[in-house]
Amino acid sequence: MVSHTVISNAPKARLRVTLRVAMALVIAATAMHLSSCASPTYYWQAASGHFALMRARQDVVEAIEQGSADEDTLEKLRLSRDIKTFAVTELDLPDTDSYSEFVQTGRDAVVWNVVAAPEFSLEAKTWCFPVSGCVPYRGYFDRGAAQDFAERLAEHHLDVAVSPAIAYSTLGWFDDPLLDTMWRQSEAQFAAYLFHEMAHQKLYVKGDAKFNESYASFVEAIGVERWLEQRNAGEALENWRTLGEARSAFNRLVDQSRAELAEIYASNAASAAMREDKQAAFERLQTRYRRVREEQWNGRDYFGGWFERELNNARFALFDSYEGGHCAFDRLYDEAGEDIERFHELARARSELPADERQKWLSQSCDEIAPTTEL
Repeated sequence: MVSHTVISNAPKARLRVTLRVAMALVIAATAMHLSSCASPTYYWQAASGHFALMRARQDVVEAIEQGSADEDTLEKLRLSRDIKTFAVTELDLPDTDSYSEFVQTGRDAVVWNVVAAPEFSLEAKTWCFPVSGCVPYRGYFDRGAAQDFAERLAEHHLDVAVSPAIAYSTLGWFDDPLLDTMWRQSEAQFAAYLFHEMAHQKLYVKGDAKFNESYASFVEAIGVERWLEQRNAGEALENWRTLGEARSAFNRLVDQSRAELAEIYASNAASAAMREDKQAAFERLQTRYRRVREEQWNGRDYFGGWFERELNNARFALFDSYEGGHCAFDRLYDEAGEDIERFHELARARSELPADERQKWLSQSCDEIAPTTEL
């Protein structure tokens, strides 16, 4: 399954991460006698947690026709049908039976994702699974279990982050349901979650989280803008565009800090010195953020939630997985003449590049990305 991790508090901008879990993983792991770094207990919690949601599904159409939910839920269900139709007809996303059912979880998050990185590295630790390939996180349906795993990783001197996720996709293995966690923010955020998850069903590269999440996040951003334009949602559209500009500015701040940290870790200095320089880099990021917040955003604390938890390499690795390729896809969209079907074609062509070439293209800055007309 693919799940999304919240990085800042609503209605602030957030990133989301994706967890892939299905009973197929358990079956495949058993049949293939896989030597995986995930234990049978992990597979079991993942599969049982997912199927607990599947058992709780309710049909969207029936609920609307029978009025078998509260009015706010019914309003969100009606809205979900419009969003899904738009995604299929205007964003060229797959028309499947996903999101024709819903689950009222009553939870703050559907899963909790654990991300880890070495103390002096920005590269996240990965875990490998039969269906999704190697991904830079492990997801748990129980928050306590996620925290316990994170604490065990921290004992090995790893930087660790536990992030709540509010949406997921099984990449077409199941008909994914809507979750009440998806519609608790604004209409734009609800549409964003759906567009993102549906994009995963459109294009997915096994084992390449950065490509997958950057692609889906870009489709999400473009999709919401088009959705709000069609609905003549003037104020909401203006807010979304303003948020997009703030996100771009924040990305630049994080990229600057990533470069500083990479230089520190490559210095081969003594651990104590690198540890001190690392903390200083985090503090500089906070200072620069406060300056941008006051001077450019009139005090609007768009990403304040990102600083509420400890800054560490795991947080930076997670951020890069989901925002690191935005510039590459932005250029690809320009080359497609803002034609969404052509954009998907170009993205698929990029997905078929050898892994090292794909990562080189994906990781370049906006100023460095070369034209890709040869595709």
